[in-house]
Amino acid sequence: MRNTVPEVTFKTRVRNEALGGENPFEWRDLTSSEIFTNKNVVLFALPGAFTPTCSSTHLPRYEALYEELKAQGVDEVICLSVNDAFVMYQWGLKLGRKNVFMLPDGNGEFSRKMGMLVDKSNLGFGMRSWRYSMYVENGEIKQLFSEPEYGDNCPIDPFDVSDADTMLNYLKSR
Repeated sequence: MRNTVPEVTFKTRVRNEALGGENPFEWRDLTSSEIFTNKNVVLFALPGAFTPTCSSTHLPRYEALYEELKAQGVDEVICLSVNDAFVMYQWGLKLGRKNVFMLPDGNGEFSRKMGMLVDKSNLGFGMRSWRYSMYVENGEIKQLFSEPEYGDNCPIDPFDVSDADTMLNYLKSR
């Protein structure tokens, strides 16, 4: 397991009301250093926006426990998926996300450097992130919960340890 997060540049979209119109967003590069330096971060990664488990349970539960995670000293809660910024934004809107930061790993570079990029061609997904969560202090990975059965074209979608409750219990037990 890595002990620090990899340095990558994420291509994100941020709201800029000065642009006006129906799409008041502009591109913003956001680096791993900007996300993780001098912060305590919970990041959970999942295979894809709009997919069943990710939409019904994974993201909604992190959103529901956001304040409790913050009470444990977490500065930011981040949802990462190998999807582009447009998809991540629309998925967050559809689910009513208010607090969790939606981080697009559009090229899968962060997932690859984490050793968590897997082939899900058996589902028609192509390359995606394996499902995991981690607690990071100032760029150092303190705890990583990776789902079992890691591997390419896994016939199941395990969801046993990367959930919000497991992370919250870990943070409370420190």
